[in-house]
Amino acid sequence: MNKLLGIGLLAVGVVLMIFGINASESFSSEVSRFFTGAPTDKSIWLLIGGILSVIVGLFLSLGRSVRT
Repeated sequence: MNKLLGIGLLAVGVVLMIFGINASESFSSEVSRFFTGAPTDKSIWLLIGGILSVIVGLFLSLGRSVRT
């Protein structure tokens, strides 16, 4: 069960990272970067969420299963 959940989180994380990269290259992010020096909050949160989801997904899918 953990491996299936891990693979799902891994897939969701990759999708979130793709959306975050696309959002960071959008027009609004470019305007925000021009004035503040940083991309929009949405793109940052998508990237952070994607990275965390990939990390947790890797641990769950590659970790050994514990049987009780």
